[in-house]
Amino acid sequence: MLFHTFVRQPHIHCMKASDRTRKTLNAIFRVVLFFVASAILVYLFPREGKFRYEYEKGKPWMHDLLIAPFDFPVLKATQELKADQDSVLIGFQPYYSIDTTMVIAQVRKLKDDFSRKWQSLDEKIVTFPSDSVRTMTRELFLSAIMASLDSEYAKGIISDDEGLNKPGAPSLVEILFHNHASQVRAVDVLTPRKAYEKLVKAISDSLTGVEKYTRDEVHGILANLDLNDYLYPNLRLEKYKSAQARKALLTQVSITRGMVHEGEKIIFKGELVNDSTYRVIESLRKEYEKRLGTSSGLVVVGQSMLVMSAMVVVFLFLISFRREVFQNRIRILFIILLIVLIAFIARLIMINGVFSVYVIPIAIVPILIRTFYDSRLAVFMHMIMVLIIGFWVPNGFEYVFISFIAGLVAIFMLSNVYRRGRLFLSSVMVVVAYAIVYTGMSLIQEGSFSQVDWHNLYWFGANGLLLLSSYPLIYIFEKTFNFLSDATLIELSDTNQPLLRKLAEVAPGTFQHSLQVANLSEQALHKIGGNSLLIRAGALYHDIGKLENPMYFIENQAPGVNYHDKLAFEESAGIIIGHTQRGVEVARKNGLPEQIIEFIVSHHGTTAVQYFYKSYLRQNPAGEMDVEKFYYPGPKPVTREAAVLMMADSVEAASRSLREVNEKTLSAIVETIISNQVAEGQFNEANITFRDISLIKKVFKRKLLNIYHIRIEYPK
Repeated sequence: MLFHTFVRQPHIHCMKASDRTRKTLNAIFRVVLFFVASAILVYLFPREGKFRYEYEKGKPWMHDLLIAPFDFPVLKATQELKADQDSVLIGFQPYYSIDTTMVIAQVRKLKDDFSRKWQSLDEKIVTFPSDSVRTMTRELFLSAIMASLDSEYAKGIISDDEGLNKPGAPSLVEILFHNHASQVRAVDVLTPRKAYEKLVKAISDSLTGVEKYTRDEVHGILANLDLNDYLYPNLRLEKYKSAQARKALLTQVSITRGMVHEGEKIIFKGELVNDSTYRVIESLRKEYEKRLGTSSGLVVVGQSMLVMSAMVVVFLFLISFRREVFQNRIRILFIILLIVLIAFIARLIMINGVFSVYVIPIAIVPILIRTFYDSRLAVFMHMIMVLIIGFWVPNGFEYVFISFIAGLVAIFMLSNVYRRGRLFLSSVMVVVAYAIVYTGMSLIQEGSFSQVDWHNLYWFGANGLLLLSSYPLIYIFEKTFNFLSDATLIELSDTNQPLLRKLAEVAPGTFQHSLQVANLSEQALHKIGGNSLLIRAGALYHDIGKLENPMYFIENQAPGVNYHDKLAFEESAGIIIGHTQRGVEVARKNGLPEQIIEFIVSHHGTTAVQYFYKSYLRQNPAGEMDVEKFYYPGPKPVTREAAVLMMADSVEAASRSLREVNEKTLSAIVETIISNQVAEGQFNEANITFRDISLIKKVFKRKLLNIYHIRIEYPK
């Protein structure tokens, strides 16, 4: 082994030019990504400064005496301002214009239909003594109807959908006709139904008694003529003119209620922040941030320092605890892209001003990261995201606290995201968490249920609905970034998959070995933490390279038959070592994800094919040799899942070779194999600790003892 170490050392430490180039490009990519993401986040920051004091309604003022640094107006509360606006809008008069083409079209239609309808009049309603009387009466009715139609359309007919008769509707409207505006009471504006009633009444009044027809006969004739077919709305809302009139009324409402002058006392330290002082402090905060943002470029410098600090912390966390993510350009790009995307959506909603900040589905960040990575990373990224947005929103502490709790609930509820309905249940629980925490904070601030703004519950509900979009987003991101979701891993782990079925048929011993390795790996990873679904799928496929020449692997050989007996040790080692590369080829041919392929290439690390290596040394004790032929090319495991699989694979295979199986021999072989792997540095690049390795050994010993337990001998 000393000779082996001496010969391989230059190979280990000699970095090829291509490797150096790749690492340099990766480093440049991370630096560029860092600065681009930071620049975007700084751009999204509000240009206003940040008020230096934190405060809450209903709590004591914890800072020193606050004195007005300048003159500023006191802004009205939202409810007060809305009440004043509603009051002045009582006098709002919307503008409507009359569509003159409507009456022309309907009169033409009436003329086209009238003769046919007149001929079909029921004789039970009216009888005519002669054809000439019938013709004369027809012309008489047609003239009266056309005159009344023209009169009704000149007044204007409005659609029922305009809602002028509903509570809160304007009492007066302005109707524009031939450049003249006439003011009409809203209740007097005709709808199609009202117009029909007035039309029938006007015609009846003008024709009753003519040719000795009674009112009932006139009504009968009109009913058969279906005059409602010619009555349609011809009043069109003048949106621009109405909006201008509404705006003019709203400008009459003052958004302030008094002034605070420079040097005036606002609040003492320890004094309770009541409703009145809260409005004054809020007004000072808005004016202060507005003035600071427009007067000092140092605000941008401060924002840049905050953002870059947050991004540095993100990168340091990945380097320290998720190095495999940091080293993967696609994975780190996804995380940074997710932060920027949610930040952009949040800023857009706040600029728009129509929606509450609580509608922002910020919990979607931990949901997506939890799906593709792990809970620890999801919690950390959620915290960073909430803190960044907390600088933008009013009442930052309240928003950060409520959103952080909601995000944690989402992570805890998604322990098994692949289960049907789990995401829906998670969304419901997030809404419940929002509602409970918000209500608690509101009671602290207001001291009364009646003062709580219950409208925010609607925004929480909308937030929960938006979280359901995580499901299609998971699929989109999975395909775009070549990730693996839990649902996909479960599909891959199905032993009825064609590739696994083929492995069971062609190499049954290897298939059984893979099942045992999967069980061992999964149990160990449950103990130390990690993606148990990923390691199970990786274990099932890690030896698919043995589909080619399966008889050269001992688990598939019949007793007394060994195909290596006729081969040189180097050839045998080459066949054994080659199964990792052949496995990669089979995996890519069958479309297996790269995450599964990583298990195939790394499950032996850079270890030696011990049997053939030692056999060769015994046969050539003094001869020169190329030891590289007896060592797997690697790479070494870089994830805790790959490291656990390597241990499980070696331990499971070695346990089958024991002549005597008991607790002592199983414990010894587990200790020996894993300790040798640690000594060779096989896990130096993986995120795994000595404590983890100790726990893994205990799990392996217990599981192997259960597998090989002694059964009772059945009586003959």
